[in-house]
Amino acid sequence: MTSAAATVPGPDPDQAVLGRPVVRPSRRARLLATIARHRAGLLAGLLFALLAGWLTHGLWPAPGQRVLALNPADQTLYEWFLAVDSRALLGDFHLLTDRLNAPDGVNLLANTTVIALGVLFAPVTLAFGAPVSFALLTAGNLAGTALAWYLLFSRTLRVRRLAAGLGAALCGFGPGMVSQSNAHLHMTAQWLIPVIVWLVVRLRRAADPAGRPGGPDRRRLATSAVGLAAAVTAQVFIGEEVLFLTAVTLLIMTVAYGLADRALLRRALSTFAGGLLTAAGLALLVLAYPLWHQFAGPQGVAEGMFSPYYFSADLSGWSTLSPLSVLGSDAAARLSTGPAEFTTFLGWPLLLVTSGCAAWLGRRPLVTACVAGALAMALLSLGPEVVVSGERTGLPGPYALLAGLPVVDGALPMRFALAVPPLAGTVLALALHRALGEPGRARRLVPLGVGAALLTVFPAPLPSADRPALPEFVAAGHWRQCVRPGGVLVPVPTATPNDPWPMRWATAADAAFGMPEGFFIGPYGRGGSAAMGTYQRPTSALLADVARRGVPPAIGDEQRRQADRDIRFWRASCVAVTDDAPHAATLRGTLEQLFGPGTRVADAWTWRF
Repeated sequence: MTSAAATVPGPDPDQAVLGRPVVRPSRRARLLATIARHRAGLLAGLLFALLAGWLTHGLWPAPGQRVLALNPADQTLYEWFLAVDSRALLGDFHLLTDRLNAPDGVNLLANTTVIALGVLFAPVTLAFGAPVSFALLTAGNLAGTALAWYLLFSRTLRVRRLAAGLGAALCGFGPGMVSQSNAHLHMTAQWLIPVIVWLVVRLRRAADPAGRPGGPDRRRLATSAVGLAAAVTAQVFIGEEVLFLTAVTLLIMTVAYGLADRALLRRALSTFAGGLLTAAGLALLVLAYPLWHQFAGPQGVAEGMFSPYYFSADLSGWSTLSPLSVLGSDAAARLSTGPAEFTTFLGWPLLLVTSGCAAWLGRRPLVTACVAGALAMALLSLGPEVVVSGERTGLPGPYALLAGLPVVDGALPMRFALAVPPLAGTVLALALHRALGEPGRARRLVPLGVGAALLTVFPAPLPSADRPALPEFVAAGHWRQCVRPGGVLVPVPTATPNDPWPMRWATAADAAFGMPEGFFIGPYGRGGSAAMGTYQRPTSALLADVARRGVPPAIGDEQRRQADRDIRFWRASCVAVTDDAPHAATLRGTLEQLFGPGTRVADAWTWRF
């Protein structure tokens, strides 16, 4: 060996021994090798992205001019959330924001504000606007969730790529996910859930000493617990309801898996439970203050505000195809509370094929756990009283046992159904994997049946519509002549849960100013309970009536004194009515009687204080 050869680094020792120069692969070669190694995952991600883009194509290529037609109010709310969250990049962000419901503010953690997503997309929001971030997240949540399940199926379950792809497609693009895509970003951002599942599986495997002379793998236990704590913490700031549903599902599956494999239960239970408790403890160290702020902090609420009797799934919905699927019928919409809550609607074909696949796979512990989890979550989705085809039967549902419990009442019963498609997708992936590896009839019949069943729930593009244009006063930044950044601007009429459109003013300005009242959850119900929005001040109620009816009100000294009190209560810098407001001329006349002559700024009349 020459001295020169001995000093040449390289992965091939034979080359060094022979004195031959070591040829390092170029950067391009390394990149091509990486792509080749992950080409299946990249192809799956590309296909999922194309499908998600097609489903949301109504928002493109100009998200600022388009809106989801089936739930525009919630889209307005979530775009405002993204605008407020983006201010974290500017160092202007607080868990109690003063940019709505002035002067009391809004507890962001008591609302589904998708803080982690808003901060992650802050550069996009500040550069291109919240509607662009919303459109990207609506499509990205679908594709990202499907890709995450594909990676879990292909790498953890080690099923064949086709099986993993079809199972993941149901997880990411099932009827419930597509329905929730009508503005519920906190429910469709499920791409972290497969990561949580993988960490739980990794924890279980590390806790099982079978075949391991040294007993449980302590190092892997520790890293899995830390990773699980980090993933759970992140999910809290994305969507707590999805995390809660995941925890309930995994609890049911763990019990069922343990009963199906009692030898494993005896070997690993104590170590596995210890790992879970460690992860929970680490997460609580980080989440202690945020959770206190959410439930007991200023403007916090400690319970849910939606009736489980109203937001429960109709039993008939399970056997019906979604109105948002290609083969679905609009008539099926009567079986749910609205287009964003078609959480069941799997249809008879998919239910029968999934049941047949589960029976064919036999009593494998994982299949048993999936079936138990799916049945339990499906039954819980029926709420406290079973409803069939819109008629109450008087039969209590299993959810009645949980109703009223802390945290539980914050989740809508019908959303428990969202856990079923991933479990069904797991069963279908396992069945396809087995069928593709066997000769004979199963190799043909199972893929054919699964493919046909999945086609029945193939989604249609989300309906969209033109978005009303913003007034020039807002779009061109003329609001700065009326209110200083951080001040309070009062749009006329003010935003309400039934009509949140004025919140678009603040969204377009990246939440640079505050507004009174609005669309949010706060402690304004009876006895401080949760309520949607707040009570209107007398002046905003008067102006809302004018906007609704167009009838000039009688204005006297008492109304002027009350208007002055309301302006001081709001700490308002400016009141503005734009030309596109309903009955704008009558509103302007009313405001002049209350505050005197206004100042014309672009397409708005303004009053400064």
